[in-house]
Amino acid sequence: MQITSVLVANRGEIARRVFATCRRMGISTVAVYSDADAASPHVAEADAAVRLPGNTPGETYLRGELIIEAALSAGADAVHPGYGFLSENADFARAVQAAGLVWIGPPVSAIEQMGSKVESKKMMDAAGVPVLTELDPAEVTAAQLPVLIKASAGGGGRGMRVVRDLADLPGQLEAARREAESAFGDPTVFCERYLETGRHIEVQVMADTHGAVWAVGERECSIQRRHQKVVEEAPSPLVERVDHMRERLFEAARLATEAIGYEGAGTVEFLADEQGEFFFLEMNTRLQVEHPVTEQTTGLDLVRLQLQVASGRPLPTRQPELRGHSIEVRLYAEDPAHDWQPQSGTVHRIEIPGTTGEFTVLAEPGVRLDTGVVDGSVVGVHYDPMLAKVISFAETRDEAAHLLASALQRAQIHGLVTNRDLLVRVLRHEAFLAGDTDTAFFATHGLDKLSTPLVSEADEKLSIVAAALAESAANRAGARVAPGLPSGWRNLPSVPQSKSYESRVSGKHEVRYTLTRAGLEVEGQPGLELIEATPKSVVLRIPGERGPVQRRFEVARYGDVVAIDSPLGPVAVRRLPRFEDPADQVAEGSLLAPMPGSVIRLGAEVGAQVSKGQPILWLEAMKMEHTIAAPTDGILTELNVAVGQQVEVGAVLAVVHNETQE
Repeated sequence: MQITSVLVANRGEIARRVFATCRRMGISTVAVYSDADAASPHVAEADAAVRLPGNTPGETYLRGELIIEAALSAGADAVHPGYGFLSENADFARAVQAAGLVWIGPPVSAIEQMGSKVESKKMMDAAGVPVLTELDPAEVTAAQLPVLIKASAGGGGRGMRVVRDLADLPGQLEAARREAESAFGDPTVFCERYLETGRHIEVQVMADTHGAVWAVGERECSIQRRHQKVVEEAPSPLVERVDHMRERLFEAARLATEAIGYEGAGTVEFLADEQGEFFFLEMNTRLQVEHPVTEQTTGLDLVRLQLQVASGRPLPTRQPELRGHSIEVRLYAEDPAHDWQPQSGTVHRIEIPGTTGEFTVLAEPGVRLDTGVVDGSVVGVHYDPMLAKVISFAETRDEAAHLLASALQRAQIHGLVTNRDLLVRVLRHEAFLAGDTDTAFFATHGLDKLSTPLVSEADEKLSIVAAALAESAANRAGARVAPGLPSGWRNLPSVPQSKSYESRVSGKHEVRYTLTRAGLEVEGQPGLELIEATPKSVVLRIPGERGPVQRRFEVARYGDVVAIDSPLGPVAVRRLPRFEDPADQVAEGSLLAPMPGSVIRLGAEVGAQVSKGQPILWLEAMKMEHTIAAPTDGILTELNVAVGQQVEVGAVLAVVHNETQE
């Protein structure tokens, strides 16, 4: 049949990605959105949009009956599930088809067979695909540790826990079940042997309704945090190195695909060792987040193929040959240096320089951007904090890594802390460039080192000087008297101008400077010359051992937040008031909410003796649980929250009093 209108049962970047292909094919689009997503770009881009009342996934994107009703009311004739939410829910797929809509995905039977990670492994074992032994959580012994707890109904790191101590198993099982229920609507979890290191290799498969099965290409997704992929690439450096590994991988992927009568796009995931041996992990019966790297290295539009297969058309007679290399990074609103703390708030600006395409396959080397946010978008607490996927394509792996690292370093990302600096350091790390990656990459090479800012301490100080000079220029531009004169300028010597800023990395900075007829004088920065200063940019000539170098700094202000971008690296600071309000001070030992969220559990009562690192309470935000621990040994003197309470970022949750500090 001819598909004329597609509802995407998803949000953000994936909805925009599917819409882009639909537009290229002349197919109209329908969006669904929660109240929190009312202003999301995917809503504005759709031909029609239907509200799902509520904010949380359980109220909205996990309500299959509401989504089907939305499709029918908007006149859609097909549903694309995207990834996450209900994309691997067999009951939803069955209900879509029962409503007379085309399901752009595999047969319900295939989803059911692969939907249970436990049963799928038994089936793959019978089909001749190598598997890891699955363990019953109730029967795990100390000799089998460490084990990995996994959600049976989904992936993406939700519901995953590594357990190394048998005493921790019951508590971790409960936490995993809660996360799995929140993310997928199914609390079922299981255990398997955990390999501390390994290579995560997956094969993209595509099958039509006429019996053709393609193993399109492999991807390596070994660099992960909290069992979620961060860097993905195609082809895999390991597979390139090991003789005949690609042939064996493709054969295993085809066996898995044929064993369940699969149709459409899917991914067969494996865990491999350095010798090229591999074990089946799971089959994702949907499109993957990282599908762009396969598109770039094959020239295929995988969403287009999904739509064609769902319409009953056969795959082309010839499979494409691999070309070049592609690397994708997931740009998250999170702080890797502080336990990957997710961030929320406004994205004031997001611009990736050198972008040559969005949601499209690049024909030439360049940078592709797939994002669900634009300038002014708000990142909330109800969904994954991924801002964008930034994808490079080049003839060689080294070129792709260099191109992507450069684009990220020069990107303007204002308003939220992100993992951008970490991504750049990974892409430039000698181990990564050598193809020496595994699932323990961050532990092996030190997350503390990889998450340090790109800009050096000395260069950060220069950037803050530029911020002060741009602010001074802005003040003069708004002055009613002599706006053309620099701020603080005098015929006679005068005291220096002073402006104070705070960096979340290096603390407080005071910039003391004087602008005279002789030029700029900055305390602690001898020889610095001011070439130009406007409210939005500052040009400085900086002294050096081999002579001065001129640099341009771009400055943007959003209230008291200042973002400074230059070739030296990105810097973000907060403008401090001249006089601090005592009401803004908090007591020593206070536990502040690192993000907005909901209190789901308490770990101690007022009056209890607690030790440093002891969990005091747990917050749920962005579909993950976050532990709030005591900052020091002492007495819990205040507990200002209750289970179920919503809290804002910066709220004082509790106070631990340490008598030794008196």
